[in-house]
Amino acid sequence: MRLPRVAITSGDPAGIGPEIAIRAASDERVRAACEPLIYAPPPDQVFEAGRLSPRAGRAAFDVIVRAVEDARAARVDAIATAPINKEAFRLAGLPWNGHTDLLAHLTGAREVAMMFFSEALRVVLATVHVPLADVPRLVTPQLVESIVALTARELPRFGFENPRIAVAGLNPHAGEHGLFGREEETAIAPAVEASRTRGFNVSGPLPADTLFVRASRGEFDVVVACYHDQGLIPVKLLAFGQSVNVTLGLPIIRTSVDHGTAFDIAGKGIADAESLIAAVLLAAKLARSDWSARL
Repeated sequence: MRLPRVAITSGDPAGIGPEIAIRAASDERVRAACEPLIYAPPPDQVFEAGRLSPRAGRAAFDVIVRAVEDARAARVDAIATAPINKEAFRLAGLPWNGHTDLLAHLTGAREVAMMFFSEALRVVLATVHVPLADVPRLVTPQLVESIVALTARELPRFGFENPRIAVAGLNPHAGEHGLFGREEETAIAPAVEASRTRGFNVSGPLPADTLFVRASRGEFDVVVACYHDQGLIPVKLLAFGQSVNVTLGLPIIRTSVDHGTAFDIAGKGIADAESLIAAVLLAAKLARSDWSARL
């Protein structure tokens, strides 16, 4: 069986993406697992390292579009993406807040979610790049139930049959029976109960201050977090550089790094490629798993 072809997109060309893409594609572990193909802007396009610009945002967008087209046409088996800069996207007039919503748009996926995957901890985010003040309004029973269903459907691809899913509470102490907020009673608990009736192995809402410790010790396979920092602080504390950002719900395989464009060190040759290497290796593993499932 041939090695899977993994497209490595170079991300924002003014950030560390281009250098870590080259390092990842040259890594012996990567070359043993897949055929890495770097997707980058044309070589005649020059960008100043560490400088935010609409040109760089547009160039990063064009590269992603090309990689997605090739993935959908089966010219590559998976995509691993270096980081983009959301401000550069906005300066370029692009309406997407990041890879996740852009990839959903490009593939026509109706339900997607961001998962951070590591051996130490796995977290799916119910909301992602939104102001914290908007989170209570966005965490509805429908959203939580759909995220639980998507997680339960996708986790077997990662080796977790009938995954044990835990849903974090939004408020301190998961609301303490309404003393510190009612979202647990009005939104999260009804969604968890509805999910159980559908046969999913789900618990919650559980206090977030102890839930991630319990999950990291093996009590749960994955945690659904209500908002960005609630989920990503524990993941990055336990596995920064080894965790992989995976988009659930796409018709293609997409993995990514667990960090940003790092303009402050771009062009200095000191960026660590380990997170992108981990993303490429997971993408290749998922591609091989999909092949086996089709046999």
